[in-house]
Amino acid sequence: MARWDPGAEERLKRAALELYLERGYDNVTVTHIAERAGLTRRSYFRYFPDKREVLFAGSERLPPALAEAVLAADPDAAPLAAVLDALARVGAELVEHVDGATERRAVIDASPELQERERTKTAAVTAAIRDALKQRQVNAETAELVAQLASVVFQNAFRHWLEAEGRASFGSCLHTVTDELRAALAGT
Repeated sequence: MARWDPGAEERLKRAALELYLERGYDNVTVTHIAERAGLTRRSYFRYFPDKREVLFAGSERLPPALAEAVLAADPDAAPLAAVLDALARVGAELVEHVDGATERRAVIDASPELQERERTKTAAVTAAIRDALKQRQVNAETAELVAQLASVVFQNAFRHWLEAEGRASFGSCLHTVTDELRAALAGT
């Protein structure tokens, strides 16, 4: 077996997802994943620190991407408008590179441990948006509120996109969620 096997990381992700769906997250070990991928346990740890992170690989790139997009938004845009623009751009890019998202969501939804990890990821997104808004000279309270709303909107838009199973763009899903939020705020 080659020391650095081409495609190993993707095989590990695929093997983990398959096993989590077949057996449940709690009934799968790193050894199971590595064996299914045709690798050793030691090889697994070259790519991922534990069995959770195989599902969250790459998620660390989302907060800085959103922050960068918020900072790049029209400087005259209101805070929420700037953030919604950023969500649309980053979300459209994100869904182009998401593989097995529906299955991944099912695994996370079935595990309290993974739901907690998902909340940690969401908190990092919220903090990145908040900090970018502060850099845009938005006051701290408004930045926090807009960031929290944006995180909820982003999560809901992504869920809508998953449920649409390719029949809707991320942008249209984001638009639907923002329309629902506006209607709720208007009391209609």
